[in-house]
Amino acid sequence: MADIVIIDYGMGNVHSVAKALTNILDKKSKVKISKSISEIKKSTHIVFPGQGAVSECMSNINKNFEINELKEIIKEKPFLGICMGLQVLMGSSTENNGVSCLDIIDGEVLSIRDKLDKNLKIPHMGWSEVVQQNNHPLWDGIKNKSYFYFVHSYYVSPDKKNDILATTSYGFDFVSAIARENMVAVQFHPEKSSKTGLKLLQNFLSWDGVI
Repeated sequence: MADIVIIDYGMGNVHSVAKALTNILDKKSKVKISKSISEIKKSTHIVFPGQGAVSECMSNINKNFEINELKEIIKEKPFLGICMGLQVLMGSSTENNGVSCLDIIDGEVLSIRDKLDKNLKIPHMGWSEVVQQNNHPLWDGIKNKSYFYFVHSYYVSPDKKNDILATTSYGFDFVSAIARENMVAVQFHPEKSSKTGLKLLQNFLSWDGVI
């Protein structure tokens, strides 16, 4: 049984994530979209999705939540960050001349543009191979180098190699998934990644937050 809360901070693809999760839930589990701290505290699993600019994301988070309280909750139970939900965990982003993020994972968010030649388009959009770098319950039943769907112009650069869960190549190798303790986060969109993405979401819901 899982009681999932998708954090609603005023932007992102919350409804498509909710729909994907609803498709894989058992009858005893439920999912809700909420910005209520009390509801997030009561959940068994937290999902933080999103697309767009990290500056707008952090602005909305500051408007809707007490930052330190939200950070503590994120560290307490199984947490899945999707796209912006990965980037916002870092210490800072180079977007808009520098933006402070939640600073839960040591590292920064960098622009793909600085790494690519002119032959590759930005944003990186479409299906790309995800190379698993470490074992994790998130990968149960998912073959290494499976394809997932991406849409992003920035990527994360964590300071600690042990946090890296997967990498992907788009003109250069970048980190496409991280894991630390009860937290996992992915740059790709499992809710848009067909059966493989649904399997990953199912694995997350079966996970108790312990590696």
